[in-house]
Amino acid sequence: MAGDPLPPGSTIGILGGGQLGRMLAMDAARLGLSCHVYCPDPDSPAFAVAARHTVAAYDDAVALERFAAECDAVTYEFENVPAGTVEILTGRLPARPSGRSLAVCQDRKAEKTLVEGLGIGTAPWRPVDRSEDLCAALADIDTPALLKTRRFGYDGKGQARIDTLDGAHAAWEAIAAASAIVESLVPFALEVSVVAVRGVAGDFAAYDVVENVHEAGILRISRVPARIAPATAAAAVEIARQIAEELGHVGVLAVEMFVIRDAGGERLMVNEIAPRVHNTGHWTIEACAISQFEAHVRAVAGWPVPSTERHADAEMVNLIGADADRWRDFAAEPGAALHLYGKSDTRPGRKMGHVTRLRPRGS
Repeated sequence: MAGDPLPPGSTIGILGGGQLGRMLAMDAARLGLSCHVYCPDPDSPAFAVAARHTVAAYDDAVALERFAAECDAVTYEFENVPAGTVEILTGRLPARPSGRSLAVCQDRKAEKTLVEGLGIGTAPWRPVDRSEDLCAALADIDTPALLKTRRFGYDGKGQARIDTLDGAHAAWEAIAAASAIVESLVPFALEVSVVAVRGVAGDFAAYDVVENVHEAGILRISRVPARIAPATAAAAVEIARQIAEELGHVGVLAVEMFVIRDAGGERLMVNEIAPRVHNTGHWTIEACAISQFEAHVRAVAGWPVPSTERHADAEMVNLIGADADRWRDFAAEPGAALHLYGKSDTRPGRKMGHVTRLRPRGS
């Protein structure tokens, strides 16, 4: 049983204390809900805006018991939380999304298997557990290819490119011989994503498809609407719906896809799934009445899925590393919505904030 919706005054627990948890807590507060953030890192930026926080390891059973006793439901803000942690909490309070969503999306092999089982296209791939597997896989997978660790990969981490068969050994060493998959590089025209939300009752809604630009494996720019045909956009949303339904997902889900253009028109391949609020959905804060963060909080609390309607075109630019040092310029720019994440250390490749700029729809 899903149970009754959580009323204002309830507490949502968030596993993970990064910027996504920070923005979830801020939107929860607008709805009269409190957040208790649980994270091992004492410098977590989400702590500054949460009603309560706990600094403890994800496998600390005693701390998890106390955390569960102080929350009415729990969610997570990134997919590297141990699935076992969510399973422990599931026996004590509603965990949304479920441990299944987390387990599938934190393992690239499981993720690819689920997507292909739904009849949805992916880049050709093979599992790799040993160096011998990689050599055998490259007999089937064309180079250039990417070797990706099955777990703990994000923002281009845990990946090595293989341009020729001679480069296989170096790629294997580059990922420290971790269990992996190898997949062909596909000649895509665009990278897009769908940020969608599914409620406790199975109600589903999706934000408009967004077009993304990555640099060195890190998202740099997201623009909406994506420059794709209406039929392709509808197909992308349907892919996200099928995946969310198969997982029994509750909350926001992001599906990243490649758009392939050839003589037959446009077609889609799923790249990755994120079982959480997502960087490519940050534009929803300004361009929609209900942001992805509020939508996720509502779903976790058992409230109805809100409208995902967009009232403006938007471009979101990530502030990476020293980009954030230009905060005065962004703050002085008319029409620029500046978000800084409160991180104490500026490092190359670290997401420090973002800026969103709006335009009238269709301009």
